[in-house]
This record gives sequence, C-alpha cells and structure tokens, in this order.
Amino acid sequence: MNIRFSQRELLDLAVAWTALSVAFALFFGGGGNAVLARPALLVGLLPASLVTAGLGFLLHELAHKVVAIRFGQLAEFRADYGMLFLAVAGALAGFLFAAPGAVHHRGRITLRENGLISLAGPATNVALGALFLPVELFVGGTLGDVASLGVRINFLLAGFNMIPFGPLDGNTVKKWSLPVFAASGLVCFGLAAWALFGFSFV
Repeated sequence: MNIRFSQRELLDLAVAWTALSVAFALFFGGGGNAVLARPALLVGLLPASLVTAGLGFLLHELAHKVVAIRFGQLAEFRADYGMLFLAVAGALAGFLFAAPGAVHHRGRITLRENGLISLAGPATNVALGALFLPVELFVGGTLGDVASLGVRINFLLAGFNMIPFGPLDGNTVKKWSLPVFAASGLVCFGLAAWALFGFSFV
C-alpha cells in the first residue's frame, strides 16, 4: 500500500491541526477575554491541545485516508478554511464547533468499504483515548492531566463523529449496516457520555 501526500494536502493538514489546536486551547482557557487577561494561559494550554485535540483530529483523518487507499481509492485531505476560521472565532467567544475538513476519496467502492472507511475515524479516536488512559491512571501530575484531556477529547470526538446525520461518519456507517452502527455507536456514544458528564479515574 503506497500512501502519498501532496504538498497541498500536507499544508491543509498542518493548518487544520494548528487552527484546531488553537481553538481548543482558547476554549479550554475560557475564551478570548480570559486568554487576553492571561496570555501565558494560551502558551501553557497550546502544547496540551496539540497532543490531545490536534492529534486526535490528525489521526482520525489519516485513518480515513489509509483505509480508503487500502480499498483502492484516491484519497486526500482538504481543509475547510472557513470552518477553521469559525472554530477559532467561536472559541474566542467562549464556544466551540469544529469541522476542520475531510478526506475526499474517489474510485469504485462498495457500500461496505465506504462504511469501513468512515468507521476508521471514530475507531481511531477510541483507540487513542484508550492509549491516554494508562498515563492518566498511573503517571499523574501535569502529564496525567494532559492524558486526562486526551481521554475526554478523543472519546467525545468518537461520539460526535458517530452521530448519524449529514456528512458525519455515523450516517455512512448506518447506511451500510444498521447492526454495525448500533454496536459501534453504543461504544462511541457511551464513552462520549462518560467523558461529557465528568468521569474521573483518579
């Protein structure tokens, strides 16, 4: 399997990763007013955001690309610069909605293959959240706090993307197989709810 990235795609991935990480850092910091009052807060939060929200987004999209290529597709990520701007502007205002872009693929494909391409993204977020979990449980301190953020964000990303609506992954999975959607949705929605309503392991 030969995975290649065009210069345009690498630029889009870098811009989306950075913009989304800034948006999450602003949101974590309480919005624009809070960050302007304490600029060092953004500097401290940005690295954590890059390796939790940013990494979660990046690996989610790369999972779509890898599986699409595995099925013989031509696949490439394209950033949505308008939505990235809105994500940062919204975070400055104290709320967050992020739709940074998507992997576009083309070629002959079955409904099952398309469903598996879509499922790869949320599954990657679940796996990444699970990888952060032992660090939260056994390390503690600043690294443990960052890991806790990684668990929450990735479980929330998995749940959000499995919503069966519009262009979201869950809608494509549901069109392919209702039993697969029900099983994977149960996991993703359950973990997202667990993250959203304040679970704590330590």
